[in-house]
Parts: sequence; C-alpha cells; structure tokens
Amino acid sequence: MTSARAASEAHSGFPPTEGPRATYRLQLRPSFPFGAAAAAVPYLASLGVSHLHLSPILEAVPGSPHGYDVVDHTRVRAELGGEEGLRSLAAAAGRRGMGIVVDIVPNHMAMAPRHNAALWEVLRDGPESRRARWFDIDWEAQGGRVLLPVLGGPLGEVAGDLRVEGDVLRYHGHAFPLREGTGTLPLPRLLDAQWYRPVWWRLARTELNYRRFFSVSELIGVRVEDPEVFDATHATILRLVREEVVDGLRVDHPDGLADPGAYLARLNEATGGRWTVVEKILADGERLPATWPVAGTTGYDALRHVDGLFVDPVGHTRLLSSYRRFAKPPDDEGGEWAGTVRRAAYGVLDHELATEHARLTRAAHRLCVSSPDLALRDHAPWALSSALRELLVRLEVYRPYPEEDAASVVTAGAADEARRAFAVPAEADAVDAVRGLLLGGRTEEGPEHAAFRARFAQTSSALRAKSVEDTAFYRFVPLASANEVGGDPGTPALSPERFHAHCARTQREWPSSGTVLSTHDTKRSADVRAAVAVLSECPDRWEGTLAEVVRAGGGGPDATLTWTAWQTVFGLGSADGDRLLAALTKHAREAGTHTGWTEPDPVYEAAVERFVANGPCGPGGARVAALRTALEPHVRANVLGAALLHLTMPGVPDLYQGTEREYRALVDPDNRRPVDPPFSRGDDGAEPGAWSDADVKAEVTRAALALRARRPELFGGAATYTPTRAEGPASAHCVAFTRSGGALTAVTRLSLRLAEAGGWRGTQLALPPGSWTDTLAPGRVLTGRVGVADLFTPLPVALLERTGPGADGQDRDDRAPDRG
Repeated sequence: MTSARAASEAHSGFPPTEGPRATYRLQLRPSFPFGAAAAAVPYLASLGVSHLHLSPILEAVPGSPHGYDVVDHTRVRAELGGEEGLRSLAAAAGRRGMGIVVDIVPNHMAMAPRHNAALWEVLRDGPESRRARWFDIDWEAQGGRVLLPVLGGPLGEVAGDLRVEGDVLRYHGHAFPLREGTGTLPLPRLLDAQWYRPVWWRLARTELNYRRFFSVSELIGVRVEDPEVFDATHATILRLVREEVVDGLRVDHPDGLADPGAYLARLNEATGGRWTVVEKILADGERLPATWPVAGTTGYDALRHVDGLFVDPVGHTRLLSSYRRFAKPPDDEGGEWAGTVRRAAYGVLDHELATEHARLTRAAHRLCVSSPDLALRDHAPWALSSALRELLVRLEVYRPYPEEDAASVVTAGAADEARRAFAVPAEADAVDAVRGLLLGGRTEEGPEHAAFRARFAQTSSALRAKSVEDTAFYRFVPLASANEVGGDPGTPALSPERFHAHCARTQREWPSSGTVLSTHDTKRSADVRAAVAVLSECPDRWEGTLAEVVRAGGGGPDATLTWTAWQTVFGLGSADGDRLLAALTKHAREAGTHTGWTEPDPVYEAAVERFVANGPCGPGGARVAALRTALEPHVRANVLGAALLHLTMPGVPDLYQGTEREYRALVDPDNRRPVDPPFSRGDDGAEPGAWSDADVKAEVTRAALALRARRPELFGGAATYTPTRAEGPASAHCVAFTRSGGALTAVTRLSLRLAEAGGWRGTQLALPPGSWTDTLAPGRVLTGRVGVADLFTPLPVALLERTGPGADGQDRDDRAPDRG
C-alpha cells in the first residue's frame, strides 16, 4: 500500500481516486472569464488533457487579475460569470469527457474591509464579534486594536484626508466601519474609539498584530484550523464538489496554516477523498509528510529533477568561478549559495518579518516566565529573541510539522551554531530554552505550547519563502535557470540516477502527485530555463560574449544585474524592452541591495532603464542573439527533452496555459499576461511528422498526451517505472525509461557536450522485447538494439509505444522492483 493510500484510508476511510490524466491551467480574470474558458474546451479536449485547472474561482477583490485575494467564500466570482458561468463551463467540459480542478486559498483573505463582509464585522464589533475567531489577530497587542497600515504618511500629515460619512470612515479608496455611536465624535476621539487603528503603512514592519501572507499586509491570515471557520469558508467549494461541478482541488500555500496535516485530513473527509494536491515546496532530501491524505504536491519537486538533468555539473562549477570574478559578491556571502541565503534570512527577519519575530518572542517569554521549571524563567526577552532569530535562519526546510520529528529540523547542530552566534555567551542558554519549547515533550505542556510551535512553523515558512524565493534567488545568479521555486542554485545539476530515483519513489509513494514545469509563480518559464541551462555547457563562450558586450557599453548599473540581464536576454531569444525592464526592475527590488519596494532609488532605477534601452535593446542584444542562434539546436534539445519527460514521468502533468507550444515568459506579472492561445485561432495541430520547427513542441506534447489518453494503464497509479540505460561511450547523454512495459521515453541531455565529444559514436539502446512504434514518426517501427543516433533522428527525443507482443501490458519487461 502506498503512503498516499495509507494516509487517505487512515484519515477518512475513502479510497484515493486515481486522479486526472493531465490538467491544463487557465488563469481566469475579468478579461478571461468562464465563458472564454468554455470556448477553449474543444481545443483542450483535442490536445488530450482530461481536466481544466482553474485559478481561484471565489469572490475576490474587484478587478483582481489572479483571484488569490478572496473576499467572500460563499459566492463564485461574479466577474468571471458567477456560479451559472462555472456550471456552464463544467457542462461544456463534461460533454467532451473532461472535468475541473480548482485552486483554493485556505490560508488568507484580502484585507479589504469594504469588500470583505466578515472582516468588516470584526473591525466594527471587535473581539466580541461572532467572526472574530475567523482571523489570526493578536488582540493582546496594540491595546486590543487591529493595526491597519493603510495611510500614505504619518497620521498628523494625512488626517485631513480622513472623512466620516454616516457610519463609515473613508480614506481615499479605503472604507472602514465605525463603532456604533461614534460617528459624531471629534476625529481624535473617534479614532481612539474604534477596534482598529489606521496608521502609516511603514508601521506594518514592526507593529502589525495580525498574521499575513508572507510580508503582504493586504492579505490577512485565516484561522481555518477552527472547525467553524473551516465550515464557513469551505461550504461553497464542498457543495460544488458534492454536486460534481468540481472534481479535484489544488491547495494554495498549506505551509501558512497552523496545522496543515489536520486541515488536509478534514478536507479529505469533507470531499470524500477527491484528488487533492498541495503547493508544498520540498527542499533537497525532504519528503512530503506521509500522513497527509493527499495525492501529492503540485509538482515543484518534479520541476527541480527535470531541470537538474540539463545542467552540466562541471560547466556549472566553471560558470560559478566566472560569476564570482564578475559579480564580486560580498565577503560574508563568499559567492556561495548558503552564505547568500543566510545573509538574506537575517535581513528579512529583521525587517520584513520583524513584527512576526516580535510576536513569537512575546509568546516564548510568556511560556518561560510561567514555567514550573525555574531554569526557564530568567531569560530576558532580547535573549529569547536572539535565540529565535539564530534558530530560524538555520532552518533548511520551510517548516517543521507536528507529526514529524522536530528534532530533525531544529537540529542539535543548528543549536550549537546558534549558541556560538551570541554576542554575550552567558545568555546563549536561551537557545536551549527555545529549542526545548519547540521539541516539546514536557508533562506540564498545554495548548499554549502547541500554539507557540505552530506560530514558529508559520513564521519559518514565511521566512524561507521571503529569504530564498524573494531575495536570495535575486542575489545569487551564476545560472539563472536554477533560481526556481523548489530549486537549489548552489547545486543545480542532477545526475540521471538522481532523476530515476525520484521518479521511482514518486511512482511508488505518490503516483498521482502533480508535476509542473511552468506555473503562474515560476520565475522563468520552462523554455527560458531550458535555454539558459545550455550556458552551463559552454561557460567560456558565455564569459567571452559577456565580456564583449560589456566592453561595447553593455554594462548595467551593477555587475549582478548585468550578468542576470544578459542571461535573461539569452533565455528569451530577443530583447523585448518593456518586458525586460519590468523583470529587471523587479529583480533589483527583490534583491534589495541597490533599490527596494519600500525604498526605491529613482537614480538607480533610471540607470536600469537606460541600460535596457542602450544594452539589450542596443548592439549588445545582437551579440547575445548571435550566441543564442549558434546554440539553438541545443536549446531545442533541452526544450523538447524537458517537455517529454514532464509528460511521461510518474505523476499527473499540469500544463500551464500556452506552454504546449513555445512559451517564453519571465517572472510575474509577465507570466500571467494573457496569451494568444491556439484555441483562439481554431488550431487543432498538424499531422504528426508534418510540423515545422515552430510547431515541434506542440506536436511532441500532443503525441504524449494522446498516448496517455489511449493507454492510461501505462501511466496511472498501478503503473511501473523502469530506467532503460544506453550502452556506449555517450550513454550518459541518453536518459530513457519505460512505463509499464508499453511506452518508452528517451531524451538527449547535455547535447552540446555530446557534440563536442564527437556525437553518439555507436551508443546503443536495447529496447525491451516486442515491436515499438515511434509516435513522433508514424510508420517507423523499431525492435531490439537501436543506435541512439538513429533513434534521435530527426528529433533529439523519442516516444515509443509497444505494439507487438505484450503491448497490452500483460507481458512486461520491467517486473523488477523500482529502486531509489
């Protein structure tokens, strides 16, 4: 029994569903509502996906381009067509044999009182409101009032912009409820009489007393662990599931919840065990908790393993040396990934998450001073704060979980390092006190101890996301393609053996887990990353080209941005000035070394704009484009190889909108912009073997999805996965595997290194017994041992279907147990 199956049955008694065959993610927005999605159904059905994957569908802030800022869980979003529009879409999909998977947002709601009725009530009636338990508010802080960081300046400077209209307080586009009977008071007394306190937005960093999404004050945390809150916020989605309008769920950001495992168990029971995946980011070596009753993750772990195959480890080492010479990183980072992450974590904890750190410190101090263990009582708040800080920055995963061994996350080694970091050694025992609270096990523990551990876990996940994804990824960029959600820029290259081990484990433990290559959150789309990865195979050519463009005036305002910008141009294949400028400005602000979101430097940002205009959009852009053109066959091999692996490896592949064809996108909002999808042109694809280079990715995608649809037994939960190893001098450049003895995938990796070494040189691949038809070249049948050079003609990838004896999967060649 797989861990997923065991967890599901242990929690709910419902057997897990097989899951979708393949999903297609659509980013809904007012300009692309349910009706537009319904118009896409015929095309998507012909493509071969089984389910539409919709971005959040519940009522959001008006005009929201993404839907993650939910304001009302009881209604399907009117701007998308409301529940009637959703049902029409479901019916249109159903007529084509397709279903619907929906993204849900349990962690937070929009901090928009005039649209959020539940929050309006809480701000009006305070902690006695019947909905006060909905939101994660620390009523013991700020004098029992909710801090609202919405003012554009100090109160004394903007008070004239506050106005009272009946029982509403207005400030520009904001509206807040007034406590009953306070509307006629003078402004100072009126403000003092409310259950909230409007303040200058800068105070959010240190004074905020509600949990938010990471450091986004516009999103307030929801206490979905409360059964009453769960019921109220999930009733509509669960009704749509029961009525079979919705078939499966994607859970956004479970790490933000107080107890993700308990939440998922309740959700699993409420849905009757419907297919559910979680947006859980796993560090290298980290496993999804086996007790979670889910089908698996949304697929960033798969992305990491696919991308890693196409990075040359030797070339990356040389590229890193070149990067250090060029960018000259700070001494305390040493040009190392771990140093960059640690430095970023300190900065984030001391600035963006200072209020969360302070709240955690108050909780630790309360537990210590009230403890029956007298040894815990004499730790000063500052010492506890320092201990928390030093332990938090040393976590190498997003968060510990109650059901897992916290000692394996908050390790003794980390505690030793934390003690040595204390400026006052005599106070370092505070580290042991805090670690003891986190590990638990004391007989006198109560609910407040569990609450402290949950708060620590929530803070650690926000810290990891902000310090790694939103800071370090923008500071350490030797190979920009490695700086992706779930990735490890320090060691981006993965061997075929690591890839096969991951796939075998996925098939064994989480066979219906999601897999992705591009999403609405990826920093660069898969095709951009596939191109940039080629630079790891030619670090000297990259260094020489970069030197040329810099000597010709293509240097930016700082070396790190310059390096990043030119790799981005190489990945895009062209320099679209507006898109590139937006991405580089975001890059600079996220890095926070020369400008930032809250303290933008207009002089520096003007220099970035001039650089884009005169560099990438000038002569330098042509030089980098020429390098890209020279390396295009190798870019193509990476693009097609990654796409085919994604579509045939264990798990449920999710295609982001437009990615069935060539899709080059940068960080959001660039990757969320409306696309020109084939379904808007009535394009159902060309005949296999008749496509042009521009269509080849689409046809590889179509062929793989058609095979999954025609032979679902080869890829589902009962399927098998077996590596198939090539033999010969270039065997390391061929990655191949079979699925249930009936389908064989083979791709080329590190094709530039392969060409430089003299090509395949007689390398062969022994096909399993039977006749094998090439799905990408109809009419071609292969048997026995084949030359890899012949197999990869004309494409650098191959997808074979067994059509001879054993084609029904009963006569398998891969009965040996999966290993890894």
